[in-house]
Amino acid sequence: MKVTSFDGLGLAEPLQLALKKEDYLEPTPIQVQAIPLLIEGRDLLGIAQTGTGKTAAFALPILHRLSVQRSRCLPRRPRALILAPTRELAGQIDERFRAYGRGLSLRTAVIFGGVGQGQQVKALARGVDILIATPGRLLDLFSQRHVSFEDVSILVLDEADRMLDMGFIRDVRKIVAACGKERQTLLFSATMPPDIAKLSAEILHNPVRIDVSPATVTVDRIDQRVYFVPAQAKRALLVELLEDPAMDRVLIFTRTKHGADKVCKFLGQAGLAVDALHGNKAQNARVRALEAFRSGKARILVATDIAARGIDVPAISHVINFELPHEPESYVHRIGRTARAGAEGIAFSFCDSSERSLLRSIEGLTKSPLAIVAHRHSHAEPASNGHRQDFSPASKPRRNGRRQYERNHEPSPVAKQRREGWRPETAVATPAPKQGQWRARGRRTDSLSGARGALARPRSTRVSLTGEH
Repeated sequence: MKVTSFDGLGLAEPLQLALKKEDYLEPTPIQVQAIPLLIEGRDLLGIAQTGTGKTAAFALPILHRLSVQRSRCLPRRPRALILAPTRELAGQIDERFRAYGRGLSLRTAVIFGGVGQGQQVKALARGVDILIATPGRLLDLFSQRHVSFEDVSILVLDEADRMLDMGFIRDVRKIVAACGKERQTLLFSATMPPDIAKLSAEILHNPVRIDVSPATVTVDRIDQRVYFVPAQAKRALLVELLEDPAMDRVLIFTRTKHGADKVCKFLGQAGLAVDALHGNKAQNARVRALEAFRSGKARILVATDIAARGIDVPAISHVINFELPHEPESYVHRIGRTARAGAEGIAFSFCDSSERSLLRSIEGLTKSPLAIVAHRHSHAEPASNGHRQDFSPASKPRRNGRRQYERNHEPSPVAKQRREGWRPETAVATPAPKQGQWRARGRRTDSLSGARGALARPRSTRVSLTGEH
């Protein structure tokens, strides 16, 4: 029997009322499959992209189980623990827990780095039922004995493959080892690399596997295009594209934090409302940038891949890959920020000559070539055989610089004389040149061997061609 509403999933009445206030009418596939199993206490391995509703898929059954248990939370001993890779995602999960659990007397807290730990320590000391945290700061507080994991009965690892990419797996293992063995464990990941598969085998007990990843890795509703453009012309092309009023909420991705700041500064100097989001920014600055982008105060947000996962900003009209990512999977997550909740979206990618191999990897993953857009900065176009052909000067074989110069310039008199085997003993003095003209000194010949001598020689052997001594 197909479930078409949340009423048939066995959730507590306060949760159903909260869902109606949030206008959640029909559950997503992962919610339909996961919620009944998680209410029963089963371990779960979920393969799901962001935007599939997986936060509600684990938040709702956690809130239901904790409310039914009616146990009192103790200071520094959370009952449920959710680990997330970034501050933004942790804050977003905390918002969802508070929204769903508004009718329940459960305490939640969120912990992440980049801010002082004072308020976080106070929240833990008061006692929390549900703790959402990033691994680094949480492990730091654990080492200071501000938190204990002995009472954790539900453990969630969200975006586990992202935590692997960010180098958090060692911290995650330490946290998991400190949790009680009698627990329910949930692991969610968009991909399943070998390290994540090994981790899931270690921490999950007889799990149910739910895979709601799409058959194709990209969404059909996203119009994907590529601009072949030299690196030095990317900024000019970007400004030209942003003149289109249809680009009302644009997310631009760069590979590095420094690159994000440079693009943000350039666009700001061009008079555009823009902000930047990356890991080097203070937490309050990151919150302000994200809120300005969500509210529309900042039309453009320039970000690193920190914004590629878990950041839910509605109505993003365009995603622009100012630089292609090194990992093709990151491209899929980047463009997934648009075309959410059934809407359509557009993704532009800038590709210079050094990024051709990255583009091939992306097209190999997506199983379809990106549409090429011709423009006045273009230096590449598709060849007649269907393959892309680079017509830029950088694609042509380079010739020896000296030979090329000599083909284009008449050699100087000294160069001619040296090429003809000129020796200082046979040199003929010439009138002194005018000021600014060349003056050359000859080379001596070894009188014993007749071979050309070294450039370093006694002053007495120097001969001037200008007639000066």
